[in-house]
Parts: sequence; C-alpha cells; structure tokens
Amino acid sequence: MALLNIAEPGLCADPHQHRLAIGIDLGTTNSLVATVRSGSASVLEDEAGCTLLPSVVRYIQQDVIPEVGLEAQLHQTDDPHNTIASVKRFMGRGLKDVPGASTTPYRFVDSPGMVRIETRAGVKSPVEISAEILKVLRSRAETSLGGELTGAVITVPAYFDDAQRQATKDAARLAGLNVLRLLNEPTAAAIAYGLDNASQGTFCIYDLGGGTFDISILRLSQGIFEVVATNGDSALGGDDFDECIYRWIVEQGAIADATVTDARQLLSLARKAKETLTEHDEARICASLSSGVELDLSLSAETFFALTASLVDKTINPIRKALRDAGLGMDDIDGVVLVGGSTRMRHVRTAVADYFKREPLTNLDPDKVVALGAAMQANLLVGNRKADDWLLLDVIPLSLGLETMGGLVEKVIPRNATIPVARAQEFTTFKDGQTAISVHVVQGERELVSDCRSLARFELRGIPPMVAGAARIRVAFQVDADGLLSVSAHEQTSGVQATIEVKPSYGLGDDEIARMLQDSFTHAKNDMDARNLREQRVDGLRLLEATQAAVDQDGRQLLSDTERASIDRAMETLRVLLTGHDHVAIKRAADSLNRATAQFAARRMDASIQRALTGQRLDAIEV
Repeated sequence: MALLNIAEPGLCADPHQHRLAIGIDLGTTNSLVATVRSGSASVLEDEAGCTLLPSVVRYIQQDVIPEVGLEAQLHQTDDPHNTIASVKRFMGRGLKDVPGASTTPYRFVDSPGMVRIETRAGVKSPVEISAEILKVLRSRAETSLGGELTGAVITVPAYFDDAQRQATKDAARLAGLNVLRLLNEPTAAAIAYGLDNASQGTFCIYDLGGGTFDISILRLSQGIFEVVATNGDSALGGDDFDECIYRWIVEQGAIADATVTDARQLLSLARKAKETLTEHDEARICASLSSGVELDLSLSAETFFALTASLVDKTINPIRKALRDAGLGMDDIDGVVLVGGSTRMRHVRTAVADYFKREPLTNLDPDKVVALGAAMQANLLVGNRKADDWLLLDVIPLSLGLETMGGLVEKVIPRNATIPVARAQEFTTFKDGQTAISVHVVQGERELVSDCRSLARFELRGIPPMVAGAARIRVAFQVDADGLLSVSAHEQTSGVQATIEVKPSYGLGDDEIARMLQDSFTHAKNDMDARNLREQRVDGLRLLEATQAAVDQDGRQLLSDTERASIDRAMETLRVLLTGHDHVAIKRAADSLNRATAQFAARRMDASIQRALTGQRLDAIEV
C-alpha cells in the first residue's frame, strides 16, 4: 500500500529535514529559551519544570564549572564578590559606562576594552559570564529537543549599540551557538503578538526589562513587520526600582554603613518587596543584618509608587521621541504591547494606559513573549517555514557616521534606517599632497565626536598626491541583519581601497575568543564531570531527605528490623559518597537505595489507599 506524505502546515514533510532551532531571550534578570514544535512556539523547561533561568553566575574556583541560575542566585548574599547578577548591564561597556558601578559588590578591573570582574576563578569579562548562561540554555534545548541545534536567534534591546551587540554575539559564539540573527527584543515581541493575534496596524511595543528600556513602533500588515522607529534607555530597568526601595530601607532603618553582605541582602529584600507590591498594597520587610541591625518595616504601594515615579516618567520621553521620528500622533497607534517582567508593576501599567488613553495588550506572558517571537524567527530562518510567510524590516537604533575635521560628526546612516542597509558618501583630502587618510567610525546622535561612541579606526594609504580637495574618496557603510557594521574606503582615481569589519573597542578580539574556545575544548571533559557530579549530589540529597522522611513516618509500622537495617546501610553508603567526587559511584549508591526501598514504597502506597478507603461504602466511591 502506498503511503501518503503528510506534514503539519508550515513544517517540512520529511521529519529528518526538520532543523532544530531556538530563540533565546538573554535577559538582565532572567533568561529563557523557546522553540517551535508542531507549528507552535513554546518556552522550554528545565528538569524541575522551570522556564525562567535567573541570569546569575557564581564562580567557585579555578577550573571548576560555575553555578548558573537559581543555584547561583541563592549565594548572592553570602558570596557577593563571586556571584554576578545583571551582567547584561556590563556588556560592551567600559568602567565609566557602567551604571551604579560604585554601589555593586563586584571587584571591577578597568581594562582597555570591556570592563572585567575579578572572581576567585580569575578575571572574567561580561562576555564570558553571559556565555555561561547561554551554555545552560543551549544544554536545556538540546536535552529537550533530543539533538544538535542548527542555530539560534538571540534577542537584544533595540537600543543596544554596536559594541553591545558584538559582545552578545561573542558570548553566543563562546557558548557554542550558531547565531542566525540578533533580533531586537520589541521586534521579537511583535512577531509573537502579530502571529498569535493576527494583528494588523501600527503598534507601540513598550519593553521594560530588568536592566533596559526600549520603545519601538511597528507596522504590521499582511505578514510584513516594519519597524518604523525605536528609542529607549539601555541603563533603565527593574534594577533601578529595586535600588529605590533599597535606599528607602537604608534610610528608614538608619543603616549607616551597610557591609557588602548586608547590601546584597537588602537588595534581595527590595526585589521581593517590589514583586509583592505588584499584587498587594503592602510589603513587610524583615531581616537580621550581620551588623546587628534588626529590620521590621512596612512599605506601602503608595510610597513605592511615589519613590519610583521619576523612573516611570523617564520612560515617557523616549515614547514621544519615537512617535516624532515615526511622524505619528497618538491617534495613529492601534495598540500598545507590554513586554518585560517590570511591566507587571501596577503604576507602570497605569502610566502607559494614561499616556496612550487605552488599555495595553497583556494577554501574552511579558516574561515569555520575547523568547517566543525569537523562536518563530529562528524557525523561519532555518527553513522550517516558507521564507515568504512574513518579512521582517528592522531598524538601527543610533546613527552611524565619520569624524571630519574639527572633531565633527558626518552622519552616513541615520538612526531608524531599515536594515540591512548600505549607504555611501564621498569625502576628500584636507591638505595638498596628502597620501593617506584616517577613517574614524562613530555612533550616536551628537554633533561632536567626543559626545559619541567610537567604534573603529582604520587608514586608507596610497592616495596619489594631489591638491587639497581633488581626491575623491568614497566611504561605504553596510549594516547587516544583526545590526553589525562593516566600512570600506575607496579612492576612485587610483583604485586603492581599505575595508574594516567593525569590531568595536569594547568587543573581544578574535584571539581572545579563540583562547576562550580552546579553553572550553580543553576543559570540556572536566566541565562535564563537574556538572554530572553536581547533578548527582543534588539528586542524592533529595533521595536521602525523602527516604528519611518516609522512614520516620512509616518505618516502625511497615519495616522489619532487617529491612530497616538494610535501608540504613544504603543511606549511609550514599551519604558518605556524596562527600566524594565520583559521580558514577553516587549514581550506583542512589540506585541501590532505590532498590532497597522498593517494597517499602509499595507498602506505603497500599497503606495510603487503605486509609483513604476506610469507612467508605463501595457504591459511594466515584470512579
């Protein structure tokens, strides 16, 4: 009998041709990974059923795989110097650019390029720290999907500049990911909303995350996602709201000099209070600090709203600028989409609703919507959907240009230009007989080079000596779909040319990336052994706790002395091995304990059913 070749709509008919692709939301506070299966996007869970991975990394010692996620987050208070949170704020930044550097517990190293952080495992860059988060997400995806990944779409704030984007791409490369595209977070949210809700019209995406704020205006029409304007603040987010509560606690508690440990504890309490006030009108803040201070405070929602009103106001001005750049008025906006966990705060939602005079759309989880949109884009880019299903037209967030005489900026590509994009402009020499020019590429909206960010410098040599102004030098800019830039200069009479792929001064050099990748290959087996050991220790401890609780509750009634002794021996063997470093031996001991308790577990189940049925009539029991 002939077999019909059937496939789900939008998927390849041959399952062997279905490529595994993921979308990653690399967030300041939490990170997620999502994929498309059976035509539907979903966020992937870890072994415990959690979708959110706290963006926290703790370094234990040299050559030992670091803790990532909740496990690391639990040590923010007792090991603040080596437990790094909100690293996204440091990506592509020098020390002078790091917001609130003086109030963090980290030991910064102000290197010539990107800022580094000194840990007990050595000096680490934000790229390396972010790569550890991405490695865990990659592992989660490969475990869930059961195969090797073809590629990933990774989201970045729309207002990330070239240095921050390059740093993100470096981190993904270090984590062993093939980056299909860097996608602006608001654009990813629009993809998720556009496809889920079949929306048409002009939408404003209000994205307030843990460390960044973006506003994007998009037109959605028959599968075309056109970003017409973007604005924002890459140093404004939920962390700043936490900081306001922290300062209030210090003031109300009369805390003169908080230690590093106390500061971390207070920041954690501030974050919990913020989350409580999302749904309640009051949050209690109680703690015993290492300095001896006893805290018992009550923070009302009204006080919290007043403390952070200025932060909410700071999000409104970028909205005005984005609307102006798009040439739109309030009546032209068909809907407002809230993205990012920080948009759960009630006064944020109220401010957005008041400004736009309409209730924002919140029917998709603001924590997950970015990852879902990224997964949809990844699924399209690897060829699992038809390439004409939808067209994405994104924009660059900041203008790109060159330094001209007098330290002035000549803009070549204006902000909000649709990418990919290529533009060129002609320049000439300043002096008679000039045979070389220095090309200085900058990014920003200011008129002076000193007020903009330097991206790259290179020289064009071999220009024929001519009188000043006679040479015709064509400088071409090209921005790819990731928002990354390459620049070329060409003297048209002689044909001499020079090209540079802009590697921002805050990115990592190829030699650094190569070294880090080599280190990861060299230590791959050690890293895997360390991870296996940690996983077996966690499972072993859980098994011991559960077994001990069961024995304490029912052992006297359901176990003979011989059986109890056998279980005790198996528990002691496992307990001893947990202090060692042989993950295989721990696994065997855990299996042995499971076998020793198998009959006990069956008896407990029988006893539980018997208790449930005792005193009931058979005809009264519902089947």
